[in-house]
Amino acid sequence: MAQAIVITVLLAARPATHPDTLVVCPERFREAFAPWVEHRRSQGRHIVLLRSRSDPRHIRTAIRDRAGSHLRFIVLVGDAAPDAAASAPDALVPTFHVRARVNIHWGSESHIASDDVYADLDSDGVPDVAIGRLSCDSPEELRQVIGRILRYEKNQDFGTWRRRINFVAGVGDFGAMADRTLELATKAVIRQHIPPGYSVSMTYASPSSPYCPHPLNLRRTALERLNEGCLFWAYIGHGHVLSLDRPAVHDDPLLTHSDMPLLNCRRGQPIAALWCCYAGAFDANQDCLAEQMLRAPGGPVAVLAGSRVTMPYGMAVLGTELLHAVFRDRHDCLGMAILSAKQQLLRAEQPTAQRAALDQIAASLSPRPAQLAEERHEHMHLFNLLGDPLLRIKVPQPLRVTVPRLVAAGQRLTIHADSPIRGRAVVELARRRGSLPQEAHPSPRNVAGQSASRESSLRAYQAANETRLAAAEMDVGVGRFHAALPVPREARGTCRIRIFVEGTDNFAVGSAPVRIVSDRTARLPGPSTDTR
Repeated sequence: MAQAIVITVLLAARPATHPDTLVVCPERFREAFAPWVEHRRSQGRHIVLLRSRSDPRHIRTAIRDRAGSHLRFIVLVGDAAPDAAASAPDALVPTFHVRARVNIHWGSESHIASDDVYADLDSDGVPDVAIGRLSCDSPEELRQVIGRILRYEKNQDFGTWRRRINFVAGVGDFGAMADRTLELATKAVIRQHIPPGYSVSMTYASPSSPYCPHPLNLRRTALERLNEGCLFWAYIGHGHVLSLDRPAVHDDPLLTHSDMPLLNCRRGQPIAALWCCYAGAFDANQDCLAEQMLRAPGGPVAVLAGSRVTMPYGMAVLGTELLHAVFRDRHDCLGMAILSAKQQLLRAEQPTAQRAALDQIAASLSPRPAQLAEERHEHMHLFNLLGDPLLRIKVPQPLRVTVPRLVAAGQRLTIHADSPIRGRAVVELARRRGSLPQEAHPSPRNVAGQSASRESSLRAYQAANETRLAAAEMDVGVGRFHAALPVPREARGTCRIRIFVEGTDNFAVGSAPVRIVSDRTARLPGPSTDTR
């Protein structure tokens, strides 16, 4: 009762003419929702709560009536599933269903569940504000979800989990050539659009890949990558309403709704992105996998997922634009990063070189190559945020790194850096992302993955994902500091110096390229400098 009074006071204390945040919240959730309102208000947000309606068109009308020039966010609190209306009608916030025109050729239903229609304030087909859904069936579930959101934003652990990004990939099974093309395109996107100062891991279901820990260990490894704590945990592959895909060698899915008690994200809760079909079908009669991940006490803090059949091209473009929004444009708000990515997804002007390359690949793989623009538009609707669109993503401080352009193997490499914060620095010499050491190539495996032992497969997997060649730690202050690392005698080619500084209230990331040569007497040119 006291928390319900708090909401009433908050809404009455300020004029409701120009809110920046509109919340559609059924009455039964308002007491549990009060801590969120208090937290966002302390950040300067002007919040207005709207009651839910059984018809989404009536909700959209109410949103548009209250929307002004300051509106930035819409938050939906409650489930959208039809059975929620029967079991708990006062917990329902319905969604829109948009006619499908392209993914139906991949076997999808005729309509797509989409919350983005609420965010399109002028009916031009493009979302104008960030939107997300806290999909809960009970006040207790909502309290748990909000508690984890607040803990995430107040987390003072600025350790290396904040620069860690973990990918898990299934096997496409679109055909050998198509699978290989998609694999190469995915690697290129990761290599080009995630700053080299970040640490990236890959867990891949293909038994012949060095990134496969062993098919029989795949589920456990994928789960461990989520639980170890990271900035993003992304799955790429096939999906279902209640599970991710099954590896070819056994019947257990990579992740399923029954695994929710096993989610135990340590140190940092990731933001999960499920680049697959159906895992985000939040209007299904059973709570979809993305909803259950959001509600799991040890699960991710937010989940971006598709509500129907999704397609490689649309996902690739949206994923690339999301990486741009987070790492290039440095959006520090999850909803705004997704909004920016979707707006760029729909842009009609001359495409970038990356978009042109994806368009060319899609033209050879898509069943409707003349409908690429429509496919992108459908993916704007297909991918919905189950989580808080106001969630703050901590953006690292840039750190300037200067190293020689060339260094001889077997020598010591001197590094100069300028730290914007005081803290504990981790300085690393790392292989170029995607390059593999000799130990990452075990003996050939058959399709069942049985010709290599679990031990040899695990060693290859660890070697493929461990890019560090040398590392050191030290305490640093604000300003210039120096470090030296031994260059292994066997090292060759383009590598990276990566520096991560963990502070008490922030963190910093920086890197610079260096080329390792074998001739100690080679004439070495001037330094290389970078801040990424």
